[in-house]
This record gives sequence, C-alpha cells and structure tokens, in this order.
Amino acid sequence: MRYSSFSTPILLLSAAVLLSSALLAQEPKPGRLKVSVSPSEAYTFLDLKGIGPGDQSIEVAPGNHKVMVATYGFKFFQQDVDIEPGQTASVTANLEPSGAPVSGPRGRIQFEVGMWKAGDYAVFLNGKTPEYFVGHIDEFNNNIGWKQELIVPPGNYDVTVTRHGRVAWSGKVPVSTNQRVIVNISNGHQRTKKWSRGSELGAMNRFKAGTASASVVVSPVSGSISVNPAKINCSQPAELKWASVETIDSDITHMGQIPREGQATISPKQTTSYDLNATGPGGIVNSSTTLEVNPAVGAQLEASPAEVRYRRIGDKVISRGDTTLNWSTSNADSVSVQPTGPVDAGGTRSIPIVPTTSAEGAVDENFTYSLHASNVCGGSETKTASVHLTGSIEPIPTVLLKSIYFPTDYPGQADPSLGLLRSQQEELSNLAAGFTKYLEYDPDAKLSVTGYADERGPNDFNQSLSDRRAQRVREFLVSKGIVEDKIETSAAGQTQQLDKEAVNQLQTNNPNPVPEAHVKNPQATWLAYNRRTDIILLPKNESSARFYPNQAPDSDVLWQRAKPDPKIVAQNQ
Repeated sequence: MRYSSFSTPILLLSAAVLLSSALLAQEPKPGRLKVSVSPSEAYTFLDLKGIGPGDQSIEVAPGNHKVMVATYGFKFFQQDVDIEPGQTASVTANLEPSGAPVSGPRGRIQFEVGMWKAGDYAVFLNGKTPEYFVGHIDEFNNNIGWKQELIVPPGNYDVTVTRHGRVAWSGKVPVSTNQRVIVNISNGHQRTKKWSRGSELGAMNRFKAGTASASVVVSPVSGSISVNPAKINCSQPAELKWASVETIDSDITHMGQIPREGQATISPKQTTSYDLNATGPGGIVNSSTTLEVNPAVGAQLEASPAEVRYRRIGDKVISRGDTTLNWSTSNADSVSVQPTGPVDAGGTRSIPIVPTTSAEGAVDENFTYSLHASNVCGGSETKTASVHLTGSIEPIPTVLLKSIYFPTDYPGQADPSLGLLRSQQEELSNLAAGFTKYLEYDPDAKLSVTGYADERGPNDFNQSLSDRRAQRVREFLVSKGIVEDKIETSAAGQTQQLDKEAVNQLQTNNPNPVPEAHVKNPQATWLAYNRRTDIILLPKNESSARFYPNQAPDSDVLWQRAKPDPKIVAQNQ
C-alpha cells in the first residue's frame, strides 16, 4: 500500500494523541483532604508546607501525608494520613491549651499587608518549621479597636513570613520593652513606636481571640548549664546538667543536639567550655560553663637502700644486697618503671642488685631506675633513683694442702706438744689461713687428718704414735682459729706404708731439690716419708701433697733415723 505525502503528518499526529491519552489514563486521580480545626485560628501544615488557617479542604496527591495543625498557646496536633485516589480523608484537630500565662516585660510586632488573604500569611519566630509558628498575619495586623497583637519578650527576632509554604518575607526584627515594631512585608520597612500599653498589662494568656481581635503572647526562653565538679584530674568524670524552657531546638558544643533538659557524664582531655544554645519562638538563650582539666602528673621514686654490697667467691654468691623501689603517682593512667616495665600507679618492688660483669676484681657500679608516668591529657612526669653497688668477685680460695712430717718417735707420750717443727708449723699456718677463707665459699667443708708411723717399733706403739701426730696437727689448726668440729682425725699406725718405689717417684717429682745425703741413704728417706700426717679437704676429697720438705731449715732433724735429742727438737720448734 502506498501513502500520499500529506497522509504522513496525520498518522504521526494520531499516534501522539493516542500515546498522550494512554499516559493520562495511567495517572492516579487525586484525593481530597478535609481538615476541621479548633480554635478556628489554628493553621494547617501538610508535609511541613503551610496551607492556611481555619478549616481546610484541599486536593492532595494519593499517598501518605503528614498533617500538622498548630497555633501558639496550644499543643500541636500531628497525624499521618493515607490519601486514596478519588477519595476524601477527614482530619479533626481540636487543640488543647498549653502553657501558663506570660508576664512582662514585653514588646509588640505588627505586620502590614494587603487587606485580602492576610490570614494566608504564616508567621514564624526564630525558625522555619511548624514548631516556630506563632500565628497568621490576620491576627497581628492592626492597632485599632480591640487590637490584633503579637506580643513578645524584648529581644532580636529572626522573622519569617510564608504564604502557601513559600517565603514572602524574612528578616531581623529588634524589639525593645514597651515598643511596637511595625513591619511592612511588601518592602521590608520597619518603624518603631511607643507601646505604653505593654507596661499596663499583667500576666496574659498565651492565646486569646474575639470579634475582630486577637492576641498571641509569646513566652520568653530560658536555659542554664552547669558542671559538677568544676575541676577534675585527667580521666575523672564530671556531671554536666542543663535545662531549657520554652525551647524547640537545643544544642551543646561538643555534644550536638540535646533534649530540653538532661545530664551527661563527661571526661574531656583538656579544659573545655560547654555552650548551651537553646532556641524557641520567644528568643534564643545562651549559657556556658567550663570544666577545668588538670593534666599535671605527680610522681615519686625512691630506692632503699641506695648503697648495696655484693660478694661472690667462685660460683657462689656470698652476700648480695637487694634494693626496694618505692613509687607513687597521681593523675596518671600509664606508669612504668624501667627497666622492669609497666607497674601500678603506686607500689613497691624488690630488685636484686648484681654486677654486670663476671670478671674477678673489685665491684663498683651505679644502677639507675626511671619512673615515667603519663596520662591521656598530655601530662607526664619522670623521676629517677640510683643505687651504688660495691663489693668484690673473688676466686675460690686455695687451701695449701701439704702432708706434715715429724721426727722419729715424736711427739712422745711425756710431752705430746713437742715434735711439730717450725717448717711444718708454717705449712699448717698457711693451710689454716686458706681453709678459713675457703669456709666462706663452702661452709660445710671439713679437714680430715690421718697420722702415720714408720715400720720400726711395735704395732701398738706406732698406733699410739700416729694418733698423737694427728692430734698435734689438729691442736695446732685449732690454735689458728679453725673450729674443732671442722677437723676429723684418725691413726693408721704403721699400716698403709708408702712403698719405696712410691717414695722414689715422689722424690723424683719433688719440687724441692733433694740433698745429696738423702740420695745416698734412701732407707732413711723412705722411713722419713712414713712419719707423716696426711690432710684431706672434704667433701672435695682433695688430698695433701706428700712431698718431703727437703729444703726446710729443719729438714735434717725430720729426716734422721735416730730419735733426735729433745733439746734439738725444741730449738727447731
């Protein structure tokens, strides 16, 4: 089929008409909202948009809507309403009076606007939401007859006038006591006149309406804020309290929006001011309080004693001193003592003081301990305490263990003290000095002394002789300060003789050169070696060296086979 050239526009137009009709058919029909109010001056808001005063019947798009009915001096009415397409929903708002009568001082705001539809103009003081609505201009626009008055506390007001939800005029209006401010909303001009009637009025109800008269009396705003205590240490809590009256919105710096009254526990890290800002139709109130935060940290550290002694012999500590650290802090939440680490805010701790070196020698060191305390508020304090350590690290004392030799047949029964010659006394003196020091290292150490006799003579005689030799050594050691119970004695008599080969070996290894006479008479040397006492250090079981004192001045007296004359023995003793 073919189309003529003029048929194409007709087809396009027809398609557009059909499409438009389809779209219109899909749009839901509006519904209607009827609002009945009491008192009749009450103003209706739909979804926060001003509609007007008195009863209302308006076309509304389908869906859920928020209805608010307000007038100053009454509890606001609020209700959610579902609007069905093509249906009418009704809302009845009977407002209940609220608030006590209001006293002065006071001033007045009057508005000038065209005679028609003055009631459509909604007046808001210090805010733009319905909560700040105080009435409509038809209630505040003349000063004749019975008056139509908006009476407010003295102050500066942010005034907003809307009509059908749109701002018609806004600006600041200063109001003084017993003054009437006249605002022309068409051009914003303001002029002020005396209002002497303000001083004549007593307490007034917040809302009053009559024939061709109305008065809305706005209550002043008040508020206060306080903190207790007013000064705290770091991390301590304080109680912040506030209250405001006749306010809609309230906030506190550092906290944001708050209810009209309440309290909160606070613990700032620095001195902080809290400013309460509360706003209502009757004005804006500001109140402030300051919480002073003390960040200063207190700290004390002491080491007692400050002088400590230390002594170690070999691998054993003979004496070691400890020191006690005593510390206390205040206004701190983090405390550490170095080098020990974190600690409680206050306390004591015993610290062992030991040298940092193990080398033998004198000990002379200083140790420093540091207390650091801080808090989250930026406060900190550091204290130190020093300990002086003195003493010594000593080697294990050497006990010079040498066997002790006696002349033939000495000591005798008649004089048991005779026979310990001078050279042997010197050896025992050295042994006693070393053993006395050794007892500091090992308090349980003991000496075991065993006496011997050469083979000459009867067994009983030699047994008694060897016992006297052991006892004489014991007596001498005791005379040098060794406690008796530290020395054990025994007598071997002529038993356990050193054989000649052993003596020859000892003489070969003897660090003392052997005299020629001793070499020529090995029998006498062998006998001399068996006239001895051996000494053993217990519990180490370390035995005395059995080297004969070849070079001692009294060596020949000890060595000779025959019994020496007592006078000679006494001279060498």
